[in-house]
Amino acid sequence: MIDHHERRCFRRIAFKARTELVQGEQLWTVKLLDLSLKGLLIECPKPWDADPTAVFNARVHLDDHTVIKMEVELRHEEPGHQVGFACLYIDIDSITHLRRLIELNLGDDDELHRELRQLIEI
Repeated sequence: MIDHHERRCFRRIAFKARTELVQGEQLWTVKLLDLSLKGLLIECPKPWDADPTAVFNARVHLDDHTVIKMEVELRHEEPGHQVGFACLYIDIDSITHLRRLIELNLGDDDELHRELRQLIEI
């Protein structure tokens, strides 16, 4: 479960983009609700028969050529409503795209740098 302190440290950006979750041989096209430097929140897909203890790969398509790829783990679930994931790993290209997206949405360089420092300290 993501604790209250973590929620305050990473601003969530409401964002719509084609998003996919992959776990083993399963693939779900999901509705992205928001994302942050630390993870993402989706609308619970139907059917949802994932293994909550296994790792997922998330792909957020910003356009036809730009994809944010994260290895994520399930952190919280409201069956039939929302599913939250924490980022375990993100490659350099993906973090660069995500940083730029958050920078554009926050409109505050100081806030972005604070979040990046917090992410490094975790």
